[in-house]
Amino acid sequence: MPIEVMWWLLGWSLLAIGLTLYDKHAAKAAPRHRVPEATLMTVAAFGGATAMLAACLLIRHKTRHPKFMVGLPLLILLHAGLLVYLAFWKGMVL
Repeated sequence: MPIEVMWWLLGWSLLAIGLTLYDKHAAKAAPRHRVPEATLMTVAAFGGATAMLAACLLIRHKTRHPKFMVGLPLLILLHAGLLVYLAFWKGMVL
């Protein structure tokens, strides 16, 4: 996998974990501002889906929301398919 792709995924994954942890903390503390679900899903769509799903399951956050428990695995499959496409049909080396 090209180093640029690895840095891209690492950056979005760290952001996804950070936002998920922040939102969990904000959910417990009433006066804090929450992270909008659209923002969380956007970060997941740009490459943080795997990390966000892992974080959600580990800290038990958003596990009752079908948008996350169905949407994140679908995004992971989409990302995996994109990587396979780029690797085999566009000549990128994984």
